Amino acid sequence: MSIRMSNPRSWLRTVAGAFVLGGLVLSPGLPGAESSTGSAVPNIVILFADDLGYGDLACYGHPSIRTPNLDRMAAEGMRFTQFYAAASVCTPSRAGLMTGRYPIRSGMCSNTRRVLFPNSEGGLPAGEITIAEVLKARNYATLAIGKWHLGHHPQYLPTRNGFDHYLGIPYSNDMDRTADSPRGRQAFLEPKSEYWNLPLIRDGEEIERSPDQTQLTRRYTEEAVKFIQGGGKQPFFIYLAYSFPHVPLFASDAFLGKSLRGLYGDVVEELDWSVGRILAALRDAGLEQNTLVFFTSDNGPWLTQFEQGGSAGLLREGKGSTWEGGMREPAIAWWPGTIQPGGISRDLACTLDLLPTAADLAGATIPRDRVIDGVSLVPLLKGTGPSSRESFFYYRGQQLYAVRKGPYKAHFITKSAYGRDPAVTHEPPALYQLENDPSEQYDVATAHPEILVDIQQEVERHKATLVPAPSQLD
Repeated sequence: MSIRMSNPRSWLRTVAGAFVLGGLVLSPGLPGAESSTGSAVPNIVILFADDLGYGDLACYGHPSIRTPNLDRMAAEGMRFTQFYAAASVCTPSRAGLMTGRYPIRSGMCSNTRRVLFPNSEGGLPAGEITIAEVLKARNYATLAIGKWHLGHHPQYLPTRNGFDHYLGIPYSNDMDRTADSPRGRQAFLEPKSEYWNLPLIRDGEEIERSPDQTQLTRRYTEEAVKFIQGGGKQPFFIYLAYSFPHVPLFASDAFLGKSLRGLYGDVVEELDWSVGRILAALRDAGLEQNTLVFFTSDNGPWLTQFEQGGSAGLLREGKGSTWEGGMREPAIAWWPGTIQPGGISRDLACTLDLLPTAADLAGATIPRDRVIDGVSLVPLLKGTGPSSRESFFYYRGQQLYAVRKGPYKAHFITKSAYGRDPAVTHEPPALYQLENDPSEQYDVATAHPEILVDIQQEVERHKATLVPAPSQLD
């Protein structure tokens, strides 16, 4: 049965019993409900960094940034080596995570304005279904913390997208710069919070202007810990989207000047502290064996910020590009007693997979009235099977730039992340074998024409499912 509702969010918040929304079938949302695997539903925590590079954590090879808590999280859980963000910049990446759909389907991308700005009118369309809405219908308590960047007008805020509560900033921390701040990069080299007229929002109300950014990571962490400590019988979902290490960089006094990597390292080491504090809170509450925690980033490092930006390690390019450094991310899954310690997954996976994974764990089926591009990672996490993802599509705005299938990646168009150089169309496409050549240095197209034919067929199948939505960013 399929029912189309004019206001699916209102409906999801109020209907009890058996839930059906355009093919979204949910069991009664009661404490102690079971997942599709027959076990009690787990809590779910997603920790989402901003502009963190593939090479910025010690457990991913950084030589001078200390990340003991994330290293321990990886040792106790699973570390991914081929995990992707849905896009190479903030807004479309976050839309992909929240909906399980490529941003081209929701209109949360653009060829002109790559992200939402303070003067943007659009946001995540009301017809999209978020992870929080799927879990809310299963009686999860839901909390969003940190950077949202899916629309700052009231109708687009987290509390209108399935979250019970929200504390954070509605867009990037470098936006809404004040008129008297230093021009250009000077404001980033010696940053002060008053240079940016950011609103700090609790639920739907602005509570501060130009909050002290040195305290944001601490305040976000305290909000998450308080929520964990005050939990009742309901399962919960926490989405904590850190403001950093996006520029301008700010660290609290406890971390400032402590890293060998300078201010950037200070900021990352404070994020590591935050992760450790949250995992400790789960352990203290006795919830660690019933909680999946997933850590990753929205896109690669902002290399044009020089020492204020991070590192993609051995990967090519960074934020803003469809080379590997722009979209392949560090990712760690932690669930003691369920995920075997010390695992390294080389399976293809991405942030689009987090909604189907959450739905699977909560005992909900994913929406069937629309294309969902994600797949459940539950078999991979539980060690019962591999990821079923075979391909990944690299969009830049509304254009398809590259496609990966298996170990091979075909580039149809390439362009530097932020340079003025023109986009280059490749005919035949450039082809790289990523498991042999993760740095994308050796084009093997002439040796493998059959691979290009196979990838082109994959593109045609993808396009057959595609109805691009009007851009919300323009």
